[in-house]
Amino acid sequence: MRYCFVDNHTQEFEYFTILLKHAFISAYLSPIMDLYNNEIMSYSISLHPDLAQIREMLDGLSKNLPKGATPILHSDQGWQYQHAEYQRYLKEHNIVQSMSRKGNCMDNGAMECFFGRLKVEMFYGEKFESVEEFIQKLHEYISYWNNKRISLKLKGMSPVQYRTHYQTI
Repeated sequence: MRYCFVDNHTQEFEYFTILLKHAFISAYLSPIMDLYNNEIMSYSISLHPDLAQIREMLDGLSKNLPKGATPILHSDQGWQYQHAEYQRYLKEHNIVQSMSRKGNCMDNGAMECFFGRLKVEMFYGEKFESVEEFIQKLHEYISYWNNKRISLKLKGMSPVQYRTHYQTI
């Protein structure tokens, strides 16, 4: 089955420190990418890196998985991926857990590429008036990534276009 996911968060989560008018605020993005077409299948944005954020991300994934899918969910060795609740959730939803070896970042390349593109195309050089504005821009960027941003690797289609095109063949 084509459903293989990457879930990587440079150490624990990908985080952004946002300079607002009078303060720095951190926001944490926790996405899951389908390696078939680089589509962000689910994600969660939080002001705190905690299990509630991981639950939200996994619930979103469960809603987007086709019936009967048994994907492999790959991650780094962050504390949240070693947590009993996380492992129990995966088992209950027939998701196979895979983890990077310690110090091996090579198998996280797809997600690192996404984070790099997001930072260049949406984050660097921008000024946000509020955390809410920043979070809204993240939602918009992920929608853009999935639905409009074309890739030569995907034959000039966006991730969603590529998936739907090859589902109909």
